[in-house]
Amino acid sequence: MALRRPPESESTERNAPSVEAAFQAAPEEMVAQILEGELHLSPRPARSHANVTSNLGGILMGPFKFGSGGPGGWVIIDEPELHLGPRPDKLVPDLAGWRRERLPRAVGGNEAPAYYDLAPDWACEVLSERTRRRDKGQKMRIYAREGVRHVWHVDPLAQTLDVFRLIEREWLLVHSFAGNERVRAEPFEAIELDLALVWSE
Repeated sequence: MALRRPPESESTERNAPSVEAAFQAAPEEMVAQILEGELHLSPRPARSHANVTSNLGGILMGPFKFGSGGPGGWVIIDEPELHLGPRPDKLVPDLAGWRRERLPRAVGGNEAPAYYDLAPDWACEVLSERTRRRDKGQKMRIYAREGVRHVWHVDPLAQTLDVFRLIEREWLLVHSFAGNERVRAEPFEAIELDLALVWSE
């Protein structure tokens, strides 16, 4: 199943100063994002959302970040702030991963900003009723524009995992998994992922 191709020409217009000011002034208890020039404020994730994000990150960290029982070679970060494109768009995926050769120093020096301006190789959005439309719409368009190769959509209530691959700036849904399946999901197909552990409390 292919999703709509993003527009070929993207705006190079900068974010309005008022939008940038509101982003900077956002309360700490809110998640602030600027998507296609528009400010979005969301409350911190609900328990089911946070639980699934933590479980999935924990499962992937050992084999893919640290090379314990897996190939290593990845940097995986919870809720990084991404500044992408000329506006820039400011996104906070639930999880994001970079191949180590593209981001050899994930922390950087003392002068490194709090955000990353290098698009990840993989992004994971945990869907909720509040964020579903943005995650499936604006954020997918931005990820495609920036060349993010893989996106996962995880729904903690429906207990589903949708795996997308970017092919010539078009999203292809390559797998849909559900329930307590044991699966191999790109780009982390080197290990079998037990979805029962992702949903566990």
